[in-house]
Amino acid sequence: MAKLYFYYASMNAGKSTNLLQADFNYRERGMRTKLFTAGVDTRAGEGVIASRIGLCTPAEPFDAGTDLRAAALADGPPACVLVDEAQFLSAAQVDQLAALADTHDVPVLAYGLRTDFRGALFEGSARLLALADSLVEIKSVCECGRKATMNLRVDADGRPIADGAQTEIGGNDRYVALCRRHFSEALAGQPA
Repeated sequence: MAKLYFYYASMNAGKSTNLLQADFNYRERGMRTKLFTAGVDTRAGEGVIASRIGLCTPAEPFDAGTDLRAAALADGPPACVLVDEAQFLSAAQVDQLAALADTHDVPVLAYGLRTDFRGALFEGSARLLALADSLVEIKSVCECGRKATMNLRVDADGRPIADGAQTEIGGNDRYVALCRRHFSEALAGQPA
């Protein structure tokens, strides 16, 4: 029986790198995979999964209206479905991915952030935490050496931002991965 996996972490933990490695492993064995990424993230180009270490590959972009189950099965069941930026999935899309595993015996590997810059769950992440057969935390490190679990949004001058839209695409220029203590201190205006 195939499973739905949720690999989650803070920013800069290597989620996309891990996804690309898993995809490579399947393809190296001659198996066809189906890759999806959030259409809203075009930093590396539309429909591109890119890691900070320079690896990248094309993927099908998804938005709120994409039926992931239908899109994954369009060319017949793949050996595996891999989803980057899974925090941007809707709850219904996570249900579609669960159906791929349950009904079509296709393993689904979803990679994304658990929480936003305020420490709140994303819709897709919340549903994945509820439904996934396997939850895997990918570790990242805070500036103090402890495990980073939070994503601090910063302005152009590196000052913490506590308000704004949940979704704002960015990388190291907009987000800093921190442990909970340093995240809280930064938002409170204390030295990190």
